[in-house]
Amino acid sequence: MRTLDDESQHDNRQWFERAKRVIPGGVDSPVRSFSAVGGIPITIDKGQGSYLFDTEGNRYIDLIQSYGAIIMGHSDPDTLKAIGDAASKGTTFGAPTVGEVLLAEEICSRIPGCDLIRFVSSGTEAAMSAVRLARGYTGRNRIIKFAGCYHGHSDGLLAAGGSGIATIGLPGSTGVPPSSVNDTIICPYNQIPPPDILDESVACVIVEPVAANMGVVPPAPGFLEGLSDACNSVGALLIFDEVITGFRIAYSNATAICKVVPDLYCFGKIIGGGLPLAAFGGRSDICSMLAPEGPVYQAGTLSGNPLATAGGLSVLRRLDKNAYSELELKVRQFAIELQNCFAAAGIGAMVSQYGTLCSIFFGTESAVHNYEEARSAASAVTSNGANMYAVFFHRMLEQGVMLAPGPYEAMFVGMAHSNSDLEYVINATKKAASGLSFK
Repeated sequence: MRTLDDESQHDNRQWFERAKRVIPGGVDSPVRSFSAVGGIPITIDKGQGSYLFDTEGNRYIDLIQSYGAIIMGHSDPDTLKAIGDAASKGTTFGAPTVGEVLLAEEICSRIPGCDLIRFVSSGTEAAMSAVRLARGYTGRNRIIKFAGCYHGHSDGLLAAGGSGIATIGLPGSTGVPPSSVNDTIICPYNQIPPPDILDESVACVIVEPVAANMGVVPPAPGFLEGLSDACNSVGALLIFDEVITGFRIAYSNATAICKVVPDLYCFGKIIGGGLPLAAFGGRSDICSMLAPEGPVYQAGTLSGNPLATAGGLSVLRRLDKNAYSELELKVRQFAIELQNCFAAAGIGAMVSQYGTLCSIFFGTESAVHNYEEARSAASAVTSNGANMYAVFFHRMLEQGVMLAPGPYEAMFVGMAHSNSDLEYVINATKKAASGLSFK
């Protein structure tokens, strides 16, 4: 009998060809296909700490970290022990568990204005359910989202999303009927919708308080505060989608920095300890509208999965305020040194940093404020007409640094990245930037 280790001896090209025979496009999430950067996707065999290892035995410093789901590093021993201990008791029950209560208590104790929380299995589910809850609570149908903010792939929220949908150049998706988006209004990020748009017909405004799916785009001064005031004035609910930023940019979330408390939150990524888990929650009077207490229905067989809640609780309990302070300092210095690399090479690029998140925008040396500016940066080309990010990506990959295979993602530096790891990335950046020039 062939073991998984025996199977992993194929090279990356062989694995991709094999995958395409049984998986649409050879991938289970479009950005993984390398369609934005060209070439053959890397098939991962294992991860350890800050490193990934592909099926050919190559090692990469990983700055994707499962798009933010990992913060303690791959195969973190304490996380694995917590998951293993939970698995020894069973993997799923379809019934209440101790673990979901403990994790819910941990999250609610750290998030201002989060009285109640319900677990689901993905960020898409969390955002979709939060919007349904907002509609049920207000009795209204219209919602507002911002261009470049990605809230999962549910029909009503996919339009003008960032992240993978921007990477493959789609404005939305075929298969989404017009009726599904008739009540979705798209506004520019960092601009408060005017009163003729944000009025008494709007159920909710959903926003990434720090946009992290079109690169890292911080909120403009007063944007979130003004948005909260505008929602309050017309009775619309404000939803913070913090699937990425929750427990990533601070001990709690964006509210710890911006001081704006929304009505509802969405969380994911880190709270599952590397396993599929997400959540939505907020004010008790709103969340009490959920079944079985109220008329807004939401359910999931694997919601609150005991392995994921154990892994997430293990991670959160070790992430104290000092850990975030140290990580933010590390990321700030990393971003400064990256910026210096591009400046020394004479390349117009801007490294955006907010909290523990950072990203690279080519083709500009000014701050990026919205999706239009992010798209312009993503389309920057070299002097011979090649996409700048794609060229830079492959030059870094050849040196053993794994960036996201698309220009709209954040870079995730975590607790497992050593100073020597980041120094290596800086030196690799110097080499990758050498000789690059814009058209």
